Formats: sequence, structure tokens, C-alpha cells
Amino acid sequence: MNLENRYDRNKSLISQEDQELLGKKTVAVIGAGGLGGYLAELSARLGVGRLIIIDGDVFEESNLNRQRFSNEHNLGNPKAYEAKRELERINSQVEITAVHDRISAENGRELLDGADLVLDGVDNARTRLLLQDICKQLQIPLVHGAIGGWYGQVSVVMPGDDTLSTIYSDPDAKGVEKDLGNPSFTPALIASYQVAEAVKLLLGKGENLRKKILYIDTLTNSTSVIDLE
Repeated sequence: MNLENRYDRNKSLISQEDQELLGKKTVAVIGAGGLGGYLAELSARLGVGRLIIIDGDVFEESNLNRQRFSNEHNLGNPKAYEAKRELERINSQVEITAVHDRISAENGRELLDGADLVLDGVDNARTRLLLQDICKQLQIPLVHGAIGGWYGQVSVVMPGDDTLSTIYSDPDAKGVEKDLGNPSFTPALIASYQVAEAVKLLLGKGENLRKKILYIDTLTNSTSVIDLE
């Protein structure tokens, strides 16, 4: 299928040369749930050439309020495979590798090998710290995002930075989302910021959130950027 006008609305901010560069990039999305589903969809619609989607979980009823690829007919199905199936209907030009497994210290380097950038769509500190370590080893940037209730945060971790070690001093701490819950709108919002950071990094544009953290409070309509150095 040749949809030559697919990226027309990108052109005011992404040139034809930039679009072609995006088409050569590989982005790994870790998690295909609340954040991860939106991260994968936004990346595919933008025209990232290859997506690696990694998630070892299956959809369940409690996911229906927010997770992009969950529906009443695919409960019990692997999230990564359902994401791949839907994304191929959205943009058949994107090569999608779906991995139904949890990333670990044992498989992480192999799963992320060849990625130009990693998007964090996980829900616990220990896995995020593991991602930071693997990305450091592979020398690729990591775009962090987290959500809880009305709130969300975004940061950029470049290879060699230990930003997430500053944010998450206790890898076993209970995530705030367990108490605050997660509605439909915060995953979509934070994923949008993450993908914006990813595009800037992939194309070498603008300013990014390296060694900074962006906090967003949708209840009070407030945002703040805090330096972490």
C-alpha cells in the first residue's frame, strides 16, 4: 500500500529529510499497557521505521479504562501481540517486532540490540533502573515517563547518566499509581510528551529534558521543570 500523503501533516515541523531519517530509526517500547500503548501508536503514526514492543503481560478487565489496545474481545491476549496487530492496520510501513516477555538482566541487551532509543512504559522502579543500566551498556538514550492519578512526569536519560537513580532511590518502593489509580487521560498525555522528546533526540532538534524532570499536575493545570544536577 502506497499512501503518499500519509505524513503531509508532519511537514510543518518534520521536513522530508527528517521524515526519511525517522524511517531509518528503531525505537524500543518497553511495556504495551497504559503508557506503552500510546507510546507505540504515536511512534508508528509519526513514521518511526521499526518498533520493538516488549511486554510479558496479557490484557485484563481492569486495563479497559486506559490501555490503548485493550478491548472487550481481547482480554487474556498478550499485550505485545495485540499492539502489533493493531499497529499494522494503522501503518503497514512500520516494521514491528512484538516480544511477549518481560525484559530482564539476562535478555535485555539482546532484546534492545539495534535500537536507537528506548521509551519507558513500565510501572515499577526496579525495571526502570534495569533499563537505565542496559541503555548505558548499549549507549542509547532512554525517555522516562511515569503516571499516577492526576499526575505524571517525564525525563531524558542519556547514556552514562544515572538520572533514574536520583528519582528512584528505593527500587522496591511502591508506585504511587497503586494508591492514586490511573485514568484514561494521564497515560495519553505523558506518552505524548515522551514521544515529543524522542523525536527531538532522534532528529537532533530543540531542547530536551536531560538531567531534568518535568512534572505535570492536571488537577491544578500546573507544570514544573526541576533540574536534577
